[in-house]
Amino acid sequence: MAISGREAPMAAMGGYDSVLPFQAIGVEAIVINEENKASAPWQIARLVREGYAVVFMEESLFLDLAEDVDRVNEAEALSIIPIPGGSGSLGAGVASIRKSTERAVGMDIFNVG
Repeated sequence: MAISGREAPMAAMGGYDSVLPFQAIGVEAIVINEENKASAPWQIARLVREGYAVVFMEESLFLDLAEDVDRVNEAEALSIIPIPGGSGSLGAGVASIRKSTERAVGMDIFNVG
């Protein structure tokens, strides 16, 4: 994704084991744990200010920060996308896609039938 003729950066937020693989492909890894969890909203605001395009966020953190995530996804150019954590999927990814699609189309196209 390009912004003003340059590549827009991406980040991954969550536990060490969840975000470290992203670092191998050039994505900024932001480790969020119990000790620094309160800094997560500040990190999101920083990523918005610095023009990041995408943040892959561990589902448990995504759910904990649901209000901040919704505000950013609706009002900013930054997209926050949930990814499963080490314990597997919590269903936040499917719920997020369903919500975004319903907002764009005006109805829940996944629940037709």
